Amino acid sequence: MEPTATIAAVMAVVNTSQLIIHLFQRQMLRNRVRRLRQRGEDMKSESVTDLSQSTGPRTVNIMVAMGHVDAVERRFWARETSTDWWDPIVPQFWDESQWLRNFRMRKGTFLELCELLSPALKCKETRMRAALTVQKRVAIALWKLATPDSYRSVANHFGVRKSTVGVAVMQVANAIVELLLSKVVTLGNVQVIIDGFTAMGFPNCGGAIDGTHIPILGPDHQASQYINRKGYFSMVLQAPVDHRGRFTNINVGWPGKVHDARVFRNSGLFRRLQEGIYFPDQKITVGDVEMPIVILGDPAYPLMPWLMKPYTGALGSEKELFNYRLSKCRMVVECAFGRLKGRWRSFLTRSDLRETNIPIVIAACYV
Repeated sequence: MEPTATIAAVMAVVNTSQLIIHLFQRQMLRNRVRRLRQRGEDMKSESVTDLSQSTGPRTVNIMVAMGHVDAVERRFWARETSTDWWDPIVPQFWDESQWLRNFRMRKGTFLELCELLSPALKCKETRMRAALTVQKRVAIALWKLATPDSYRSVANHFGVRKSTVGVAVMQVANAIVELLLSKVVTLGNVQVIIDGFTAMGFPNCGGAIDGTHIPILGPDHQASQYINRKGYFSMVLQAPVDHRGRFTNINVGWPGKVHDARVFRNSGLFRRLQEGIYFPDQKITVGDVEMPIVILGDPAYPLMPWLMKPYTGALGSEKELFNYRLSKCRMVVECAFGRLKGRWRSFLTRSDLRETNIPIVIAACYV
């Protein structure tokens, strides 16, 4: 075959291939638009489209501009939702008992909390939609943490989307930790705490410490490390409290399999107690022994000069009396954890938050 004829034949094959590819791509684009039309009953064909209404060169608009397909009407930015429950009813007509039952605080406390968090939560409104108010954002977070309700249920209550509930919870929790944690979860007046525990039967005591487990979903990585001794996935909370059951420190984030003693030894509280900088240097004499300010723990904790734990084994009357008084004072921290989980009832079910977010939410509930 002559070279000229060969070249002509090759060019014919190439042109034919390009034509087939073009027809195939055009058919795929038409099928895609047909599927878009079928997604909603309110989508109908038009002969032209306004590209200025789009935020960018969407595929369908480009196809319309090229003349390949008919235009498709955009459905909506967001679905219509009802806010008839929160906006007109709750802030205006609920009494104090309703606020306490549902939001775990009185209305005055709620408004004060909103004011404190306003610098971190206030958002600007956009042309697309109005921003959620600080009060509504805080109310969504409190409702989600105070009840075992699902994200869908909370969203329906407040007239927002499920994703908005998740975002609001983390925004409020981060704001509380950032602005209030260091101001609220503190040691306070040590002498008042000592006097409180002395009245309960244990002298020169600065607090009681214990740990508890928060149920979580099994994590994707190293899940076996989060299975605690009771057989479910959890994250460890450890905290001391004063004589009134108020938390004075917080340590959260360790996997449920880790022993309380190990969590404690690796905490900042342990280091400060060991260095003698957590409590003031205030000692009393018991018999012929100088006793510093101590904290009280259960048998799982190590015996230290500044940490008292119960006697074990065969006990005489004096040791039984010691154990009784220690246990009586240490029950304060058990009750504090009970109130924490009773007030924020989302802790009674498995938390579906990410591992990195769970400690933030727990710390916010401590505050």
